[in-house]
Amino acid sequence: MSEQEKYHLQDDGSTGEMQERFLVLHNDDVHSFDYVIDALVKTCKHDMVQAEQCTMIVHFKGKCTVKEGNFNLLKPIKDKLIRMELNATID
Repeated sequence: MSEQEKYHLQDDGSTGEMQERFLVLHNDDVHSFDYVIDALVKTCKHDMVQAEQCTMIVHFKGKCTVKEGNFNLLKPIKDKLIRMELNATID
């Protein structure tokens, strides 16, 4: 791995080694269960059972980690969820 690949600009503007991050989906009172399940299947490549479980956790707990990886992997997925009008963050 080259130095450029090892270091990247993180969302807080700092640089550092690529580290494990978490894509978190947050609850809203707007979208149906079916809509959220479909979004997780399409964007996160979840199977139906995993998408249903994540959706239930989001509903009852307020948020759920739906994907893990480095920032560069998670950012495009987060952007897709945001375009689908869902609330997602990378922690």
